[in-house]
Amino acid sequence: MTYAVSPAAVSGRKQAPRKKPDRADAEAAVRLLIEWAGDDPDREGLIDTPARVVRAYEEFFEGYDSDPAELLARTFEETNDYDDMIVLRDLRFESHCEHHIVPIVGKAHVAYLPADRVVGISKLARVIEVFAKRLQIQETLTSQVADTIQQVLQPRGVAVVIEAAHMCMTTRGIKKPGVSMVTRRLLGEFRSDADLRGDFLSSLNLSGKGYGQ
Repeated sequence: MTYAVSPAAVSGRKQAPRKKPDRADAEAAVRLLIEWAGDDPDREGLIDTPARVVRAYEEFFEGYDSDPAELLARTFEETNDYDDMIVLRDLRFESHCEHHIVPIVGKAHVAYLPADRVVGISKLARVIEVFAKRLQIQETLTSQVADTIQQVLQPRGVAVVIEAAHMCMTTRGIKKPGVSMVTRRLLGEFRSDADLRGDFLSSLNLSGKGYGQ
């Protein structure tokens, strides 16, 4: 298996695909980190840790193996002309900060205005999961979810709001627990129609939290 380095990660320049390290390589890297931290990877409590960490990483980053656009490919047109917004609230997710590889834990709120067709609501939740289970920053996650829904479903509008706590801020560095970050991306009618935008934020009880309309 090979994986491609994102052009954005190398200042816009394309790079040839690199061979993905195998499990033994990954476990050796974890063992090295344990030694670097100052502990003995051969002691009883740590001897199986490299294998455990690699298995955990397979779960944490399984989003690289999925295509979020494919999840939205099957849609339904029998809606009895329903044309109002569809909102999913409080979709919990866990991701990992690409700068420190520590958890980001939060919830996402997603809405769209259908144009002739709708998608199963579980698929919207899966789109969030796919992008969250990659190394991320919250701003990128928010844009990726909204842009994918817009590109695949072609609705009249999409709105995504994400609230999350970043362990890179709460457990290290400035160490400020209790702080959450809010990001949003509004497309189509959610961007152009202030009343619609206000209705969406009100449905999330966000307009009273200072997030604005």
